[in-house]
Amino acid sequence: MRSIYFKELSAFLSGLTGYIVFIVFGVAAGLFLWILPDTNFMDYGYASMELYFEFIPWLLLFLIPAITMRSFAEEFNKGTIEWLRTKPVSMLEVLLGKYLSSLSLVLIAVIPTLIYAFSIYYLAFDANSLDLGILASSVLSLFFLVACFTAIGIFCSTLATNQIVSFLLALFLCFLFYAGFESFSRISSFIGGLDYYLTLFGIEYHYKTMITGLVSLRDILYFIAFIFLFLHCTNFSLRMKYLKS
Repeated sequence: MRSIYFKELSAFLSGLTGYIVFIVFGVAAGLFLWILPDTNFMDYGYASMELYFEFIPWLLLFLIPAITMRSFAEEFNKGTIEWLRTKPVSMLEVLLGKYLSSLSLVLIAVIPTLIYAFSIYYLAFDANSLDLGILASSVLSLFFLVACFTAIGIFCSTLATNQIVSFLLALFLCFLFYAGFESFSRISSFIGGLDYYLTLFGIEYHYKTMITGLVSLRDILYFIAFIFLFLHCTNFSLRMKYLKS
């Protein structure tokens, strides 16, 4: 698994595309936080990362599929998946190696979050105005969100041999599971009945609960179960492809 992990990291970082993805993400996040109206903390009136953690999922909807789209789609397209089968690694090790490498790459891109946080902390008129407890729970929630989106992206990369198709599938599913259920719950026929349960199915409800500082076992178990579900689906998809080959 370690060899797969470092192979995926080096493959992504050895080309110019990976660095362009990181730069675009960092610049976009900085623009939202410091420059653009309605989202920059200067207009917000006090030192808070609340706005940042509210809009960052929408940037991750594009970042994570861009990182994960090549994971298995490229292997199937080039036929190198057959080469992996000859190596002394199990299918599960290949899966976990690719998942953890993609997760690491996303976290590398998101690390500037900490730089922004500390910048706001030191620029605040009152150093105690930034609630570090809420910041910690927000970072934890963001980590789980990244892990969930990455699991979806890895799964989608097993469904297509074309990276663009893999990207679009991951983008759609990430949007569906993040905001789709919340949107469905607002349909008039569901209000007063299934709306609450539809909301619970979505990632957005659990993510936004945690960024307010409310860390509950229910939300943590939801994220863990979600990640394992999509990793299991990825493993099943790979096994089905292996059986057909």
